[in-house]
Amino acid sequence: MAQEALDNLVALLGLERLEEYLFRGRSQDLGFPQLYGGQVLGQALSAATQTLDSSRRAHSLHGYFLHPGDAKQPVIYQVDPVRDGGSFTTRRVSAIQHGRTIFFCSASFHGEEEGLAHQLAMPGLENPEDLVAAGAKVQRFKGHPVELLYHLDDPGNGRELPPRQRIWFRLKGELSADENLNRYLLAYSSDFNLLATSLIAHGVNFTNPRLQIASLDHAIWFHQHPQVNDWLLYDLDSPWAGGARGFARGSIYDRQGRLIASTAQEGLIRMREPRR
Repeated sequence: MAQEALDNLVALLGLERLEEYLFRGRSQDLGFPQLYGGQVLGQALSAATQTLDSSRRAHSLHGYFLHPGDAKQPVIYQVDPVRDGGSFTTRRVSAIQHGRTIFFCSASFHGEEEGLAHQLAMPGLENPEDLVAAGAKVQRFKGHPVELLYHLDDPGNGRELPPRQRIWFRLKGELSADENLNRYLLAYSSDFNLLATSLIAHGVNFTNPRLQIASLDHAIWFHQHPQVNDWLLYDLDSPWAGGARGFARGSIYDRQGRLIASTAQEGLIRMREPRR
């Protein structure tokens, strides 16, 4: 079952090529009020990658969500080949539904180079197997390959806590080591739990009927080659919220403690007045 779900997700990110710079992607209904933002992140990166030399890999993506997407309709991706430089390649991608742009992004690609290197250390936490042995529950979405394992409690419990959470996650199943595919899947997964970190300090549950929440933008920087069907640690915090917006950032580490990617997102977190 998990393998079938992962295979379906891989196919979802594969895209149908219509023209040299034009692609069509199927949509996935996860039961959210609108199209899951990670889908367009992963598909947009897939579309951009398919238009350039295979020796270059994505190192960053910066996008803006303009309109809620329709999970029951496909998405058209139009790629603009902005730049093919000596070291870097840049692509701009527009995601279109019902005749209007619902999302756009710029993605940058770079070949392998040697250079100065450092990273911040991974937090010293229990590994996934020890957490499970201690009684932590692996959370799964029905019909979806993602597995989530929260360090300590699930923060959506109504208590006001420091705005930070640490989550092990993986896409369960057999998966090739293809670097591009794993980047698409990491971009897809990076939207889970990111903005929701802004709610923790206020004891607001993601399912609160008064809450209006939506991603406004999203950025991801790829530092190392990911392998997303093994456990990765998502270290998330929210340094600020105000004016009906929340800001959150994340660091993604693999089991070996390598910093795989960094993320940042701002989104709408508006508490509507209760109906009288």
